[in-house]
Amino acid sequence: MITLSAKSSTPMYEQLYARLAADIRSGALAPGSPLPGRRTMASQLGVSVNTVDAAYQMLAAEGLAESRPRSGFYVQDTGGMLCPAPAAPEPEPAVSAEPVRPEAAPRYDLSTGSIDTELFPARSWGRIQKELLYQAPELLQRGPMQGDEDLRGEIARYLAEYRGVVCTPEQVVVGAGIEYLLGCVAHLFAGSAAAVENPGYTRSRTILENNGIPCRLVDIDRHGLPADGLEACGANLCYVTPSHHFPTGVTMPAWRRAQLLAWAAARPGRYILEDDYDSEFRFSTRPLPSLQGMAGADGPVVYLTTFSKSLAPGIRIACMVLPPHLLERYRRDFAVYSNTVSRFEQETLCRFMAQGHFTRHIARMRLAYKRRMETFAAALREALGPDMVLDGTQSGLHFLLTLPGAGGEQAMVAAARAEGVQLRGLSEYYMARPESCRPDTVVAGYAALRTGDIAAVASALGRAWSAHSTAVPPASKT
Repeated sequence: MITLSAKSSTPMYEQLYARLAADIRSGALAPGSPLPGRRTMASQLGVSVNTVDAAYQMLAAEGLAESRPRSGFYVQDTGGMLCPAPAAPEPEPAVSAEPVRPEAAPRYDLSTGSIDTELFPARSWGRIQKELLYQAPELLQRGPMQGDEDLRGEIARYLAEYRGVVCTPEQVVVGAGIEYLLGCVAHLFAGSAAAVENPGYTRSRTILENNGIPCRLVDIDRHGLPADGLEACGANLCYVTPSHHFPTGVTMPAWRRAQLLAWAAARPGRYILEDDYDSEFRFSTRPLPSLQGMAGADGPVVYLTTFSKSLAPGIRIACMVLPPHLLERYRRDFAVYSNTVSRFEQETLCRFMAQGHFTRHIARMRLAYKRRMETFAAALREALGPDMVLDGTQSGLHFLLTLPGAGGEQAMVAAARAEGVQLRGLSEYYMARPESCRPDTVVAGYAALRTGDIAAVASALGRAWSAHSTAVPPASKT
């Protein structure tokens, strides 16, 4: 007697297979005995012939049964050498009187990883991509390992003009995201240790450590990563976000950058990994030149940047600039690798940049985000009162919001969630010494916040944190 359950998460053909396999192993079905015909079995069980056939084929594949032409399936004589018994079918889930319901998605997303998809240049991007689909079939072939040469040339020109990067197209490597490229860089520095900023971008630390690079956490100050802390930690690599530190928004001044370059030059084998995070979005001043530009084309700096915020995270295009002495090793070690970015996406971006669309798009985005930030900041001041402090509004797509006496960071995050607003506390980005994190501070990203929702979000946060006091805001500890 075989019973099958249509409500089980295990497919019925697997249930039938498991029952027959158990009977064969136990000897209940003797070697050489025929299995019921597929139509007969299907009729008895109330299932399709295909279900029975799939179960029989699985038995045959494991040597528990054999198919004889025009005769059917027969139990195989295994000679005692039976395959391990299959795992028992999953038990039927218990019926709960009050089923647990998943947490509702927040109405308003103030996370830092999202963008406003309505700002994406869909018309011009789509037109270029459509033209390529019909006019450039050669893009269906595999391209250069570092990325297509024309795109690398456009990237080199753009970085030279807007970020002061000194490089040739040969030094540019295109890849599917900063995470992938950082993993490649970690391979080049196997056996090294890296200093990373605390607080900082926890994903970068994870990627480095997953690739065998132990990380040593160095606390930042109000000018970014201090050179003396870097020297004291004993690392020979330094991962840093000088243009717009994440998450505090600190911009590293020129004199501090010079100190970091001096640290790297003081001993052979020291390198700086410069993540030029959010450098496109400065609202009050022109960004300082990159560390790579200050060091020169052959300096001890690996420059990394991404198009995730300027275009879209889903497009997955990023690039790095390697000094020539590292580029030689990269080409040797990764010679058999294929580029990880679609050639159609590469050529689309290349033409998008060459035709001037990219710089105009960045200008429009910068203006749109600046207006959104100013509108959001004004709405928050009205809803939360004069005690609220905003930091990091001069650049990037997020800022720090401090509200003394609002019950603490965790209470602020929980209260905001109850009002349908998703954001994170500043201490979540501290990988060590969280006690040094300033209190009552959250990280609010506004890139994905629709202009029409700004007033509603500010009001929701006002309701969530309505019990805050009128204490004088504490001085920043970052």
